[in-house]
Amino acid sequence: METYQLRNEAETISFGERIGAFLKPNDVIILDGDLGAGKTTLTKGIAKFLGIQRYVKSPTYTIVHEYRDGRIPLFHIDAYRLEEGGADDIGFDEYFDGNGVTVVEWPQYIEEYLPEEYLKIALDRNSDNTQRFLTVEPNGARYEKIEQAIEDEVNGR
Repeated sequence: METYQLRNEAETISFGERIGAFLKPNDVIILDGDLGAGKTTLTKGIAKFLGIQRYVKSPTYTIVHEYRDGRIPLFHIDAYRLEEGGADDIGFDEYFDGNGVTVVEWPQYIEEYLPEEYLKIALDRNSDNTQRFLTVEPNGARYEKIEQAIEDEVNGR
């Protein structure tokens, strides 16, 4: 598990593109971080690599945004509003098994619905909000390979 420093929005988007390069249908990415940590910005980079042309924004009020115009569909879930419940009506397995890449923000509110294997990305920021710190944590053999591939690419191996 390695932590990467990102100095600005452009680097966060670029790192998202780097992650996107290793994803395939039915991969699940969960994003952990406070408000403003860069979760949606990272998702924009993943979407960019997948060829999504539409503007990517946080699905806080709709809970799920579906982007089907890329090489692989992207399902962007923001579970923040499910803190009080209501997740039973969403049908998360349709997204996790929907032949697209699923990105979940605020996964702690739908833990019981998450698949057994996923790539967790923790985002944090410094006190003056000028830098982000991203940690990739694999959960499962496939995601261990993705983590290693990202690390190799970042370190020029």
